[in-house]
Amino acid sequence: MNLAIDAIYEGGKLRPLAPLILPENTLVRISVETADNDAGRREWLAQGKHKLMETWDNEADEVYNALLTK
Repeated sequence: MNLAIDAIYEGGKLRPLAPLILPENTLVRISVETADNDAGRREWLAQGKHKLMETWDNEADEVYNALLTK
């Protein structure tokens, strides 16, 4: 099962902001991504998304879409 939650790091521990619906003693794997409001990071992500969409959604690839619908 994959589950994304928000948590706060305090006192050397991660504290979930909402209850977790898990049985006691469930082994979990945690991946940490900070939810910061870094304007530079947001701009970098927006530029990456823009470039991806330029590549992904272009008229030159319409020939492939036509082949997929046959």
